[in-house]
Amino acid sequence: MYRAESGRRQASRPAVLIATAGIAIGLAVMIVAVSIIVGFKSEVRSKVAGFGSHLRISGLQGASAYESNPVVADDSLMAWASARPGVKHVQRYSMKPGMLKTDDAFMGMMLKGVGQEYDTGFLRRHLVEGEVPQFSDSASSGQVLVSRSMAGKLRLKPGDKLDTYYLGGNGEGSVRARRLQVAGIYETNFAEYDNLFILADLHLVNRLNGWKPGQVSGLEVELRDYGRLDAATWELGDELGGHADRYGAEYCVRNVEQLNPQLFAWLGILDVNVWVILALMTGVAGFTMISGLLIIIIERTPMIGLLKALGARDGLVRRVFLWLSVFLIGKGMVWGNVLGLGFYLLQSLTGVFKLDPATYYMDTVPVSLPVWLLLLLNAGTLVASLLMLVGPSFLVARIHPAHSLRYE
Repeated sequence: MYRAESGRRQASRPAVLIATAGIAIGLAVMIVAVSIIVGFKSEVRSKVAGFGSHLRISGLQGASAYESNPVVADDSLMAWASARPGVKHVQRYSMKPGMLKTDDAFMGMMLKGVGQEYDTGFLRRHLVEGEVPQFSDSASSGQVLVSRSMAGKLRLKPGDKLDTYYLGGNGEGSVRARRLQVAGIYETNFAEYDNLFILADLHLVNRLNGWKPGQVSGLEVELRDYGRLDAATWELGDELGGHADRYGAEYCVRNVEQLNPQLFAWLGILDVNVWVILALMTGVAGFTMISGLLIIIIERTPMIGLLKALGARDGLVRRVFLWLSVFLIGKGMVWGNVLGLGFYLLQSLTGVFKLDPATYYMDTVPVSLPVWLLLLLNAGTLVASLLMLVGPSFLVARIHPAHSLRYE
């Protein structure tokens, strides 16, 4: 009898280990997948917003990303926008398409002019050579910031001169030339912007456009909370709607998602992948726990019969096995957190796992996992696993003491 009991326990032990491992692996995969997706979306969003901020106040006829129909953005409009609830920073910008040329090559580009209020934090984080120039709206230093991809194609380095060419402002058909100096080189690995933008003084771009005093392409508005993006867009749009500047141009408010719909639609698809992974991993973990619980119940059939013979109700016996399941699930979750958070810390501190920046807009796998999301994953795993075990636990009610005490 002892050998038979020992044999059954030896048979159930691998099942329990597999069930615990299923919980651990499932939770670890969920933590890794969610942290990568959240980190990837956050990194892409920060790079897009770094070039164009969260909101743009521009002319109604120039509401797309690169058009340059001007509006007046004087101190009063900037003060009004800065005073709106949830607004963190406001800055002016102007655009001018042109062409770069060196002795060996040439390429098209978009010259973006910014003033002294421009927040250079994003550019400094991605600066790889040289320095960020002091931008101005009253004078032109002739210094610009170019991307590493442009510098590589045109063989430029800080201090080099480059010739730039533009069509004349205000509809003029003439070509205007400016010789500029490379002050620094940046790299964001966001090819759509790295291959296009050169940053210069706001004064230079406005003169090239031939605009009147106070006119710029628009204002860039940074919000304190990205979650209020849509609400802030409607609020500013309602207040500015129907208003025109002193030259008759009407204002329009667009947010970064409206200006880049394809990109953010692609990011939205990533959420579907996360839900698929969560469903699959929860299902795998739950079914392994069901198998383990059924084996434990079958192994403990004599014990269940004895408890019932002593007067224990089915509900009490079921709770005993569910609490045992909670212990096994908790053990698996501890190991799952160790594995998942171990990967998170390893990647966030070392960046050991790399990506192709030409495809993924970054050179390392980004990770980001808010504490509330980690707690939600753990709570969801525990609740989902227990709910899946409630049904199999009713097998206890089918065990009769008279038969189970003879069960060998």
